[in-house]
Amino acid sequence: MTQNYPTPPFPKQQQPMPGSTAAMNPRPDHGETSYKGSGRLQGLKAIITGGDSGIGRAVAIAYAREGADVLISYLNEGEDAAEVKALIEREGRKAVLVEGDLQNAAHCRDVVQKAIDELGGVDILVNNAAHQATFGDIGEISDEEWELTFRVNIHAMFYLTKAAVPHMKPGSAIVNTASVNSDMPNPSLLAYATTKGAIQNFTAGLAQMLAEKGIRANAVAPGPIWTPLIPSTMSEDSVANFGKNVPMQRAGQPAELATAYVMLADPLSSYTSGTTVAVTGGRPFI
Repeated sequence: MTQNYPTPPFPKQQQPMPGSTAAMNPRPDHGETSYKGSGRLQGLKAIITGGDSGIGRAVAIAYAREGADVLISYLNEGEDAAEVKALIEREGRKAVLVEGDLQNAAHCRDVVQKAIDELGGVDILVNNAAHQATFGDIGEISDEEWELTFRVNIHAMFYLTKAAVPHMKPGSAIVNTASVNSDMPNPSLLAYATTKGAIQNFTAGLAQMLAEKGIRANAVAPGPIWTPLIPSTMSEDSVANFGKNVPMQRAGQPAELATAYVMLADPLSSYTSGTTVAVTGGRPFI
């Protein structure tokens, strides 16, 4: 399987933020044809933020094939979101789309309420949506850019979790997307990396706080993953060589992370909480 995935150099390419799946070359693999479910999440209700593309799309496909109904929260990528909705419904599961900006606390609460109203509850919350931008010097990072990164990446995670927890029963799970940058920050991603460190700390504390409620909280720390975030936030040269510096010498595909998110959401993983699962292509995660 490792040899079947594309390796750098990739064609030079850039996109405007937040990027489009269809415009990527090569197109990412989200498990559309490869992921096979086995009923591990049968009958559960999941919220996935940033579920229109990249890692979130792969998780949505996997969750649906494992038997879950899924609400997809996304910013404005309507075409990508509609594709995911169709894939979920093809599995006989219910799909709900909610467009909007997670910077807004009220919108975060609306996302959770939509899941309660249309899915009938929430058993799994996947906090995955993120913003990143690349800068060579701290002086290039505007106050607005710094605050935007924190509002999307960590403030929204707090708002969503706070709104969801009162509706979650014992056995429910929260899965947060951290990053290899949580412990090994890339200086050109200063704001993003800082929020990812906060996410890992938030997850560890949350797991302890929610243990008495029977709700688990864990994180996944991806390495370089081939998603629309890459060509929409990095230089052409960085995109062309993306993933070359890890032991596997390639970027990971979103499909390769899906099993980690399934495992952490699976009720059978009932003693797994407060941990971070690293998916890094062989790069040690300290």
